[in-house]
Amino acid sequence: MTVHTILKMGDPRLLRVAQPVTAFDTDALHTLVRDMLDTMAAANGAGLAAPQIGVDLRLVIFGTDAPNPRYPDAPPVPRTVLCNPVIEPLGDEEEEGWEGCLSVPGLRGVVPRWRAIRYRGFDAYGDPIERVAEGFHARVVQHECDHLDGILYPMRVRDFRRFGFTEVLFPGLDAQEDD
Repeated sequence: MTVHTILKMGDPRLLRVAQPVTAFDTDALHTLVRDMLDTMAAANGAGLAAPQIGVDLRLVIFGTDAPNPRYPDAPPVPRTVLCNPVIEPLGDEEEEGWEGCLSVPGLRGVVPRWRAIRYRGFDAYGDPIERVAEGFHARVVQHECDHLDGILYPMRVRDFRRFGFTEVLFPGLDAQEDD
């Protein structure tokens, strides 16, 4: 298992549209998932997309089953491995919320997201996953899946008066947690 370097905003690999996972339940895919879980845990991330470590696949992981130190007031999100995700908004209601990103260290911004979604895809074994999510869970899924289409959260910020450095906006949070 390996902790990978997380690519930072400005790296052109973060702007590509990722390729679908076509081979499930392989040693290579399971190793990649383990490495991504280790990388996410080492960075205290709420999620991680394969493109963030330079892997051009439609694969995201998210959730910790416990409170996340980067989002101490957010409810736990179930640990999930999701290949080839598809997101369907449930209704028109959006919800604004603060987001950060391991590829955009030290910054936070308010981003609108669908309040409730249905997401579908496959686990690493090729078994189907379908869930309904709302609130923080839905936000995390949408954020991670954006990476698969080359979208970083600052591209979704509508009001740059609510975008800035974590240490200024949230002095109670350890800014090192965003690096």
